[in-house]
Amino acid sequence: MPRTPALLPEGLRDRLPQQAEAASRVTRALVDAMRAHGYGRVAPPLAEFRETLGGDDDRSSRDLLRFTDPVSQRTLALRPDITRQVGRIATSLLAKAPRPLRLCYAGQVVKLRASQLRPAREMLQVGAELIGSDSVAAAREIVTVAIDALEAAGIGPVTIDFTLPDVVDLLANGPLPVDTDSQQLRDELDAKDAGALTRIGAAAYLPLLRATGPFDQAIADLRVFDTAGVLAARIDALEAIAAPIRDRVTLTLDPTERHGFAYQSWFGFQIFVPGQGDAVGRGGGYAIPVGEDQEESAVGFSLYPDPLIDAGLGAEDDAERRIFLPLGHDPALAASLRADDWQTVAALCDADDAKALGCGWRLGADGPVAVQV
Repeated sequence: MPRTPALLPEGLRDRLPQQAEAASRVTRALVDAMRAHGYGRVAPPLAEFRETLGGDDDRSSRDLLRFTDPVSQRTLALRPDITRQVGRIATSLLAKAPRPLRLCYAGQVVKLRASQLRPAREMLQVGAELIGSDSVAAAREIVTVAIDALEAAGIGPVTIDFTLPDVVDLLANGPLPVDTDSQQLRDELDAKDAGALTRIGAAAYLPLLRATGPFDQAIADLRVFDTAGVLAARIDALEAIAAPIRDRVTLTLDPTERHGFAYQSWFGFQIFVPGQGDAVGRGGGYAIPVGEDQEESAVGFSLYPDPLIDAGLGAEDDAERRIFLPLGHDPALAASLRADDWQTVAALCDADDAKALGCGWRLGADGPVAVQV
């Protein structure tokens, strides 16, 4: 009876050698760039107790793939995001470490459900968190680190799209109160639905929809809209954050964007790459719970490079440094080749063939010899 082919759950996949090697190269470049700015790498576990991954929060628990731990008999969950884990480390194991605390990470995360733009449920997440401050200086640093990391990995050109996650709260609790539910107001602004805004009695918010697009014009439109000066500090902060990166990226502003900004506070940003429908990264300011009534400020970002890796980022022709070692080769010479960054493939029998085994070179009597294509 023929065996049934091995199948994987929807949204999960195998990564073959070329993809796995590319992912490793990209991850290494991203992390090395973050470490160059003083960010120490941490490696949280793939699974934790449900509560520490946000299982008590209805919104967060919907994204948790849960199971029962046979040892503790408690509910565990696979991490859908590493940022929360870094926050747990910062406020527990590193609670007494000097602030600001700079941490970076890289690892796989698993979502309970996929989206249309990103059908994969397992993905690589790489990021950095600056904990203990969400000042303009901290925000400027974290955006700069993100751009440096992207450039180091060969990702570009990119667009940084800024947003103001708390803009509705500032306006609704100040000069522009509304009778409707604030969440509905956020949803209509996020959907850019001018008609719906008028229907719910929030026509005063319509100018926010026009304050969207290229950064300088959008900022100017936002200043004109902000007649009460409620957003002045936010606008000044965004201009200060954008100043040092103007010549390196394309800058845009969408002050009411909420997609992907579940917990960011006063500022957020998305990173877009041409040809990719969804953002390849997100970040901003947020707060880490410390005990029952305390919080610690932080800024950070997360990158999701899998779609770029699938498109060829990080790929190299391994055959260029892959050398076939015939039977009877000198082991010491083979070791020296590996030390010189060659990949050696040793013959196990006379039938082994350099070309068939993906080698661009063959070790001859006088050294490496190119394999004829």
